[in-house]
Amino acid sequence: MNTRRPRPARPVEIALAPVDNAQLANLCGPLDENIRQIETGFDVVIRRRNERFSITGDQAQLTADALRHFYALARAPLSVDEIQLGLIELTNAPVRRIGAAETAHDGPQLVTRKSELHGRTPRQVAYLKAIQEHDITFGIGPAGTGKTYLAVASAVDAFERDLVQRIILTRPAVEAGERLGFLPGDLTQKIDPYLRPLYDALYDLMGHDRVAKLYEKHAIEIAPLAFMRGRTLNHAFIILDEAQNTTPEQMKMFLTRIGIGAKAVVTGDVTQIDLPRGHKSGLKEAVDVLHDVRGIAFTEFRKEDVVRHPLVARIVEAYENRQQTT
Repeated sequence: MNTRRPRPARPVEIALAPVDNAQLANLCGPLDENIRQIETGFDVVIRRRNERFSITGDQAQLTADALRHFYALARAPLSVDEIQLGLIELTNAPVRRIGAAETAHDGPQLVTRKSELHGRTPRQVAYLKAIQEHDITFGIGPAGTGKTYLAVASAVDAFERDLVQRIILTRPAVEAGERLGFLPGDLTQKIDPYLRPLYDALYDLMGHDRVAKLYEKHAIEIAPLAFMRGRTLNHAFIILDEAQNTTPEQMKMFLTRIGIGAKAVVTGDVTQIDLPRGHKSGLKEAVDVLHDVRGIAFTEFRKEDVVRHPLVARIVEAYENRQQTT
């Protein structure tokens, strides 16, 4: 039998115009770092000679469109962050007008210290809209999809607009490989590492000094989930992070804390449960029990929504593929 190997796809060739050496340098970045980011993001090989680019790979045409798009933006130096975030947006919504310097961003515009903050993928935009339109919203999906960060951004936005009087961030202090008893300090110091991602998001969106002042005034509260028992939380924006590590009893307790004028967001990844073997996840049960309850919204993120280093989406995909084959 004569079996021929399929011929490799021909490279896509483009020439960027008008030629501007400074603009080309901004596009490529120091030591061509931006080009390497684009190669990694689209899994292609890019070769360049001056303003001419040769692209090989399954997504060569999309890469060519992306190069034209970034070139139009390269009148000023482009950082690696701008390239990585741009790759995510282009992957989810390819450029409509080649070379357009502006990209229209749908969805809510949030009032935070980061004026450019917005949903980068269609599901992120839907998530932000759901948070604004519902009193309880669940954001479920893999790491890096922006579940927690966008929830905190929405809380900051509501606080800045005087829609709520307090921001309350909480998560279960479930041990994931380390024992609380071996950590130094008192109880507050022991649980602080578990709450660090929430602090980081707040600092990024409001600044250290403002967070510190609001924390002193109790306008911002960050506490373990166990501290929520017995309370009624009025006029507050409450976020329960890492909700996959709640028990069904804890989840019910949290959801029944919500008072007048309050809004709650529950985030978690059901593939990363650290509960002891045999314990059911409160997040999993809540999805089953509450899915048809009017007034509660659910957004389920996927690997395409990962807003981190381009390799993170491939790592998530690789683990998903392994789980399907075992």
